[in-house]
Amino acid sequence: MARIATRLHGPALVSNTAATKFTVAANEKNIVRHIHVSNPTVSAVAFTASIGTDAAGTRIFDALSIPAASVFDHFGLYVLEETEIFQAFAGTNNVLTLTIDGERSVLS
Repeated sequence: MARIATRLHGPALVSNTAATKFTVAANEKNIVRHIHVSNPTVSAVAFTASIGTDAAGTRIFDALSIPAASVFDHFGLYVLEETEIFQAFAGTNNVLTLTIDGERSVLS
């Protein structure tokens, strides 16, 4: 199984309602390695992200405060199986910018 380093999402603005940022294709596995969130505003903004449909039990970040005029970089290892989704939303509409980097693997 070959792994291909890729950008899985973004950079794109984050809305204030839970929205799917990417869906793992059928016959693939995706690995999220880096989540980058930028807040260029003068106020802190809450950021929430989940693997699967947003719910308390699927969140990897739950109203994480991203300080004003700063960035948040998270390096991790989140394996998403085929057809799984990654969702995110912010406390303020269209101010945070989200970029997700990782790897795609085609299943045999």
